[in-house]
Amino acid sequence: MTAADVVAQLVARHETVATCESLTGGLLVGELTTVPGSSAVVRGGLVTYATDLKTSLAGVPSDLIVENGVVSLPVAEAMARGARAACGATWGIGLTGVAGPDRVDGLPPGTVCIAVAGPERVRSVREQLSGDRAEVRRRSVERALALLSEAWAS
Repeated sequence: MTAADVVAQLVARHETVATCESLTGGLLVGELTTVPGSSAVVRGGLVTYATDLKTSLAGVPSDLIVENGVVSLPVAEAMARGARAACGATWGIGLTGVAGPDRVDGLPPGTVCIAVAGPERVRSVREQLSGDRAEVRRRSVERALALLSEAWAS
């Protein structure tokens, strides 16, 4: 699913989206806002590249980060809920991971956790993506858009 498809679906559904991004550094919200008319549905985004900003801006409990690591499904889920709450959106998307080239907390490059928080529940995935830093970031954005689409279907 493309950013244009997501924006069209959000418009049709009269819903909004917000992001909380770490490894993608705003790439997802940037991609969404390339679509004409996206201002009707994109509420905004938090770039929480530094770990402490996940807590102060997105409301991710610091003990959750300590217990699970910054690259984990619980943290991605909390980031998605935090984006949704902070921006007043129908849907929140959280992305955290290791773009590379170095490991983070022992995790290899390409380890990605993505979550979508909606009105009813949170969906999340952990994946191991291949490619260089740019490819991992690009594929993370694609996977986040697909996960939002999957959340609508369920």
